[in-house]
Amino acid sequence: MLQIHMKIYLQILFCFFLLSCTSHKNTTNAEVNNQAFEVKSDSANWLDSSRNRLIPVAFYSQIVKDKILNQQLVIVSHGYAENKPGANKSYSYLTKKLASKGYFVVSIQHELPTDDLLPLTGIPQVVRRSNWERGAENILFVLNELKRIKPELDFKYVNLVGHSNGGDMTVLFAHKYPNLANKIISLDNRRMELPRTFQPKIYSLRSSDQPADEGVLPTVEEQKKFGIKIIKLPNTIHNDMNDRGNKRQKKEINAYILDFLAE
Repeated sequence: MLQIHMKIYLQILFCFFLLSCTSHKNTTNAEVNNQAFEVKSDSANWLDSSRNRLIPVAFYSQIVKDKILNQQLVIVSHGYAENKPGANKSYSYLTKKLASKGYFVVSIQHELPTDDLLPLTGIPQVVRRSNWERGAENILFVLNELKRIKPELDFKYVNLVGHSNGGDMTVLFAHKYPNLANKIISLDNRRMELPRTFQPKIYSLRSSDQPADEGVLPTVEEQKKFGIKIIKLPNTIHNDMNDRGNKRQKKEINAYILDFLAE
């Protein structure tokens, strides 16, 4: 009788051991694609001491018990907001959606109140170049800082998303550092020409009202050659690509971006 009780006791202990093991397993990025996680947000002010520049950042991640292995990173760059603080938080429809799908999302505040305003006269590719250069260096700094403090992220798959002027910064980053990003997604950048390249992969969603400057978008032949995807959004204007857009517009943009990232 004692032996029977001991056998049952050992079986119960074994079951608890199995449950304990499974509850602490890690989850891979592929396993989370079809899930919808609860999202948490945070923010910080990072200092790039090499340029003596403050870089505010917002983070969007998942509330999970288990770590997500091979988690991909998405870095978001906002459109021009006349140096108003908090512009990097005005794409919450996108940042929170991406985080809910298992991506680690960082949104950079590129403009500070003390910065010069973006020039509105002159040749944009000339007078705004320093603004884009600063933005590209902000992205590089944030990426390197993340490699230091979150080495568990999968930095083979770095994805950059930028809207308008932030899209021009993002595209310039692709020109300067083509091996550091896997995918570049432009939300209606208009001035900086998209790279004609296989690496990184290039995608762009275009508004219904704001044309790009000549030479910014690849020709149909170039799109086919390099696998670049250019998609027009007939019902979305340029200024509705952030949180000002309506529910349908946001849903459409989110769907396209998630499809791009899943390719």
